[in-house]
Amino acid sequence: MRLMLSGFIALALLGTLMFAFGCGGSSSGTVPGGGGGGSAQNSVALSVDGGPPGIAPNYPDAAFTSVTVCVPGTANCQTIDHVLVDTGSYGLRILKLGSAPLTLPLAQEGTLAECAQFVDSFTWGPVMMADVKMAGEVASNVPLQVIGDSGTNAGFPEIPNTCQTSVVCPSSSCSADTLQTLGANGLLGVGSFIQDCGSCTGFYYSCPTASTCTQTTALLAQQVANPVAMFASDNNGVLIQLPAIASGSGQATAAGTMFFGIGTQSNNALGNATIFQMDEFGDFTTVYNGHSYPGSFLDSGSNGIFFLTTALTGMPDCGDGDTGFYCPAATTPFTTTTEGTTGTGTSETVAFNAANVNLLPAANTAFNDLTGENPICPVTPGTTAPCFDWGLPFFFGRNVYTAIEGRSTPAGPGPYWAY
Repeated sequence: MRLMLSGFIALALLGTLMFAFGCGGSSSGTVPGGGGGGSAQNSVALSVDGGPPGIAPNYPDAAFTSVTVCVPGTANCQTIDHVLVDTGSYGLRILKLGSAPLTLPLAQEGTLAECAQFVDSFTWGPVMMADVKMAGEVASNVPLQVIGDSGTNAGFPEIPNTCQTSVVCPSSSCSADTLQTLGANGLLGVGSFIQDCGSCTGFYYSCPTASTCTQTTALLAQQVANPVAMFASDNNGVLIQLPAIASGSGQATAAGTMFFGIGTQSNNALGNATIFQMDEFGDFTTVYNGHSYPGSFLDSGSNGIFFLTTALTGMPDCGDGDTGFYCPAATTPFTTTTEGTTGTGTSETVAFNAANVNLLPAANTAFNDLTGENPICPVTPGTTAPCFDWGLPFFFGRNVYTAIEGRSTPAGPGPYWAY
């Protein structure tokens, strides 16, 4: 994640979790635009609205929804608003002490905890079991992560040193375990994989006491899991719809919808969408200026299109606290081509604009032209290179589908993405 000041928070999840390489009651009150709805059994409302109470300044280009979690098999439930919808990760993570504090007596999955590692941040906390409800869909006994409940007198062990030193930013300052650093009350990973780790090692821990945590290997059934894949139906992917946003000044808020399932009901049909097959890491290729950049990915959890470096684009970094965003003297157009994995023959031209972040209205929260650098995409295990992180600005004005691995769809099994 990136934390930017000077009027904007940029909390880019920078796409897939690093460990994707191994994959095969009520809330404290309603928050305007916090999601939790939708007009169909298989749909929930999305809102781009600046984030939950307690976030300052606004969190731009972040799509939120509401998620209801319950003690398994009971009606003891709590609805958490302002959960960030993220196609670049897998599984539900709830912040213990967000603006809607988690109060349910959830049970831990044995002694299991997780250091969920993103490219430049991590979340730490126990794996708990819950029923997850969204619209009319229910996923039973889902392993999820409760984060931000560790340390002295908090009832759960402090962050292990091996967790703090295993990401690109190797210190406790990389923790995304607070409302301000996460920018949301939770993270809903609805990407193309079912578990968040698969055959990876080093991310799960056994914590039998409040002072003892050792790295362990978690079985697939124990790993934090994509709730959509655990629904009884409409469980082969998601469709995200967000309105078009005019380039230049953006707008105050934006409302959209997430549909569960692909081709399972009349409201989630593929139609004439172009299919892009992913590789085993959930990535594809973007071509820019005659060069191919594998390792590119689709990531609604990133609040900009983060691509390449200033050396490759000629775009200046904003500086003045907004390091990581691009700030050209004038809005600059870019034209790229996205390609499916080798041999599929699928490609589409994608054009977008890069605005000067320092000149955009800080009071607005929905923009289609936030861009920045992305020099550290995982390309193969242990290897990184510049690539394209197609964040939320890509989703505006498009119907974007993300199909789950191994699940049947009208276009064949996932993983793939389409628009």
